[in-house]
Amino acid sequence: MKICLLVGLLLVLGAAPAGAQGEPQLPSLPNSAEISLKVERDGALSVVEAVSVPSEATMTRRIPLRTAAPNNCDRIIGVRDVVIEGAGNAELTDDEFTVKLKGGTSIVRYTVDGAVSEADGLNRVSWQLAGGWDSRLELVRASFAAPSVPNAVTCHAGPEGSRARCGTAQIAHSGLTRFSQQNLAAGQRMEISVELPGGTVPANARLEPSRTLAGAFVLTAPVGWAWFGFAFALVAAAVVLILLRRRDEHPGDALPVRLLTGKDEHAAFASPDGVLPGQVGTVLTGRADAVDLAATVVDLAVRNYLWVSEEPGELTGWRLVRRNPPDDQLTACERAVFDALLPGELESVLLSEIQSARIGIETVRDALDDSVVERRWYSRLPGRLPRAGLRICFYGLFLTVLLALTVGYAQLGLIVIAAGAVLAVAARWLPVRTGAGVVLHRRLLGVRDALLATKPAAVPKLEREVLLSRALPYALALGEQETWVAGFAELKGPPKIYWYGKEDGGEVPIERVSDFTAALVGTFAATRQGRRLEA
Repeated sequence: MKICLLVGLLLVLGAAPAGAQGEPQLPSLPNSAEISLKVERDGALSVVEAVSVPSEATMTRRIPLRTAAPNNCDRIIGVRDVVIEGAGNAELTDDEFTVKLKGGTSIVRYTVDGAVSEADGLNRVSWQLAGGWDSRLELVRASFAAPSVPNAVTCHAGPEGSRARCGTAQIAHSGLTRFSQQNLAAGQRMEISVELPGGTVPANARLEPSRTLAGAFVLTAPVGWAWFGFAFALVAAAVVLILLRRRDEHPGDALPVRLLTGKDEHAAFASPDGVLPGQVGTVLTGRADAVDLAATVVDLAVRNYLWVSEEPGELTGWRLVRRNPPDDQLTACERAVFDALLPGELESVLLSEIQSARIGIETVRDALDDSVVERRWYSRLPGRLPRAGLRICFYGLFLTVLLALTVGYAQLGLIVIAAGAVLAVAARWLPVRTGAGVVLHRRLLGVRDALLATKPAAVPKLEREVLLSRALPYALALGEQETWVAGFAELKGPPKIYWYGKEDGGEVPIERVSDFTAALVGTFAATRQGRRLEA
């Protein structure tokens, strides 16, 4: 008998209150609620609500899952695992959790994600015990349990935003926290905040930019990473730009070049990479001028497309005569020069007539630019990038407005605008010369050095005529035509100029070639000065 009494006493003493086991007591008053809250180890908040609804009545609670937070952000709450025991039903959407209960006592169970935040080294659990009910609540009582004893608790009751304290908010010696509040009008809330030691549970609070114009420009983690990527790309682009400009401004020393290839009667002049005399100026300085046009005309004469005739008179004149029709051997820029000099069926033209016709470098500049781009010595990017940058800015503006009015993250559009602006501005400093163009630049410097180093007397007689004429257009383009011609003129038997003669058929002294090239340049640019290279 004594043993039975002892066992019974132990069973009674070992029995814990319902609230301590995570189950709320049933409410004793109508229009009242008994609530049990428990923070799980993973940070989820388990909620059990026992709600008493008067017979023949209904009660509805609407819990917003997106609420305003500081700094133009919204706090996002997730609700899952909803179970209702009693007469009622629940509806869950992205923005709201709705519970509708009929007369009697019903128990609503659900799990909340996003109630735990971290600040100042503490875990903070926030939740509205009551709020959004369409009926008056006579009494609300709640218990709160967590893996650690709370450091502090706060509880506010009344209208939204009110700082009035709840009737009861205290931490028991067992660690169980209890709250209570009487007479909550319809729509009023009872909100708790419990501070736990840092690291008690993982924080799972979720903030998103608010659905407002200001919220669309909030700096979020994805936007921050996008800005970081933009900054990294900007630094990398700046380094590349500096290296390209250094390479362009200091291409290096001249590369050695042989002016003639082959032997004896088979010797021939070979330009580096097949560059034409008219392209030399563009490759070296990025801009074609009258010297390049004159060099092209001389090259056409050297290659027997034109004949240069010197007419006698008080003032010496030169006439360019059609010798062979232009064919497939001419490039687009050479054909443009030929057609500008002798359009249609015109057989010849005086230099004075060319000058009066105002034929200038502008007529063939596009063709020259296209030719060096086609050979990949220059790139069109620097000219196209400013326009591309402006288009990107426009697209970024459109994207900013679109994101601001829809899903947010509008700063992504600002990044696109910034990228377009940087591209448009930086293009002004981007060199147009490619790597192949830099190498050709050095080889052209090598051609100049080879021209200056050539001793005409040391050139075999059979090769002098070829070398003099074939190298002359390049000497003109490089600003060394006077020195080049003078060297051959000093020979006892200077080579003949097969593409240049008098109208009466007589030969022209070699010295007259320099006068002709100077007049030709002056015809196109009203100047007698050629280009002088800077090594």
